[in-house]
Amino acid sequence: MVIEAGVIERIWRYPIKSTGGELLHRAEVEARGFVGDRLFAVRDAQGKFGSGKTTRRFRRMPGLLHLRSRYVDDVGEPELLDPRGAVVPDRSAYLRRYLGREDVEVAREGAISHFDQLPISVLTTATLDWMRSAVPDVPVDERRFRPNLLIRTPPGTPPFVEDEWFGSKARIGDAVCIEFVRSSERCVMTNEAQQDLPHSPLVLRAITKAHDMRLDGLATVVSPGQVRAGDPLVLL
Repeated sequence: MVIEAGVIERIWRYPIKSTGGELLHRAEVEARGFVGDRLFAVRDAQGKFGSGKTTRRFRRMPGLLHLRSRYVDDVGEPELLDPRGAVVPDRSAYLRRYLGREDVEVAREGAISHFDQLPISVLTTATLDWMRSAVPDVPVDERRFRPNLLIRTPPGTPPFVEDEWFGSKARIGDAVCIEFVRSSERCVMTNEAQQDLPHSPLVLRAITKAHDMRLDGLATVVSPGQVRAGDPLVLL
């Protein structure tokens, strides 16, 4: 039995981890995840990656979400854009001034993965609509949760429907197959200001109260290929 769970509304990729991403019409998916996604990160002298939080692997570097990154094409180095949207000529030099740190550089992924958890994050419009209703006075869109895929689900789909997909495989378009494993445990990054989204502690507070800090569906890649906006996501 197969079930069409929805269609791809938007595709996101984040060339430099923890910066604002790029909106795509189509994307290539490989075993690692979306080609080029979080392939680069801001790294400090201790080898920790710039993030919205400080952990064993990550270092909190406030302000990264006000920047954006993008590829000119799917190969080579990504561009870094300042808060006004202008491309900076030297990414590492700009970040040292912007962050007030002399020990940071833009580094390509090596032996240590840049992913917080699993390579693909899927969020539904059903869950996003719930989030908006939970914090009606706070501007919310999917950028706060940094998914790779926003899936438009049919009317009447319950929020957190992603939970029902764990342990299932799904086909996207003609070739790509992913397997849902679990959800992301959210952190203060969902509250952070970025571009036209203001800071608000209410975002994480609402997720914590309603769903134990978890929101989205995380997946691994079973079969690579290409996905496009409008492709159906079919549960197998």
